[in-house]
Amino acid sequence: MPVTIDEALEILHRTGPDLVSGNSNHGPMVTEALFALGRPDAVLPWLEGYKSRFQDRPPTRNPISPGAWQASLGDRSRVADWVAFFDRELVEAPWQAVLQAWVPRLAPGLWAAATHGPIRTGHAVRSLAASVTPQRLCELAEGLGYWAARYQVLPGRPSGHPIGHSPSAAVQYVRRVHGPDFEASGSIVQQITGLDNQPEFATAVDLVDTAGDLVWFLSDLTETCAGLYLANPQGLIAFVHTVTAPSALRLLAPYLSEADARLAARYAWQACAAIYAWYSTTPPPSTSDLTPPTEDLDTLIDRAVAAGGAHTIKFTEACLREYALNPKPVYLVAARDAAERVGGV
Repeated sequence: MPVTIDEALEILHRTGPDLVSGNSNHGPMVTEALFALGRPDAVLPWLEGYKSRFQDRPPTRNPISPGAWQASLGDRSRVADWVAFFDRELVEAPWQAVLQAWVPRLAPGLWAAATHGPIRTGHAVRSLAASVTPQRLCELAEGLGYWAARYQVLPGRPSGHPIGHSPSAAVQYVRRVHGPDFEASGSIVQQITGLDNQPEFATAVDLVDTAGDLVWFLSDLTETCAGLYLANPQGLIAFVHTVTAPSALRLLAPYLSEADARLAARYAWQACAAIYAWYSTTPPPSTSDLTPPTEDLDTLIDRAVAAGGAHTIKFTEACLREYALNPKPVYLVAARDAAERVGGV
């Protein structure tokens, strides 16, 4: 008999937010994605194969003061303190109000842990929207706490005068740092710090304007990035996040004010542009002539589950969710590809 999502979260909340490798703990995100994909039977076997990577939960150190929280932003040693802080916030106010207050504060650091902060938060919010339980509230605190502790600002802040391109047009104006011989090494977070030495990247955040239809903007962004994923052999896992991160923001946007959602979308674009600038070795491809895979959606899901990789499962779920809103073949082609190229990662 499969576990419920709450039972799975009970298991996962005994573990830390990072793995023994130092990478993000994908357990809660994959668990929620498997339930969304209609594969609850796969949760326990997947967790069994993943459990050797877990770390224990870190201890709390000093409570974070509601009046002086800014000083602790981005301090990964305070992650347990941040989670405890949001546990208290969620006792004192409805979860929707906590999101409305805190996502705008955290949005400038949306890059947190290579976007895993907002991605984990997005999965938690979708689960809470279906049913409010203590385990799901705890998971929202975990997601927001991880985002705050790993808060990281990319070069460039939005001005009041964006140029106004769509994401698919704007990516043409983002300068690629490396040529075709580039070979990535090191973590995504370490790599992207190289943009601090690329002053022209600071203007990328202003290439887009989110004043129009935000649903369409996010679809154009994920469609463009699914194509970038297919076109780039370097930084494959990084390009996975160019779809999963803006797709996670889509899950958060209904709980934000219109202005805050639009500003957060510019930061989501900035994160995707950073990955393109650093990792892409080819110009943006055309995806208009892609042929959909012959497999049906259930088969694509089965392929992702069989591959077993955390990124493969999350990416497939995000691609199929985006496809439901914007039925372009690139999402299905990318989901099929992930089972092969990303595989068990």
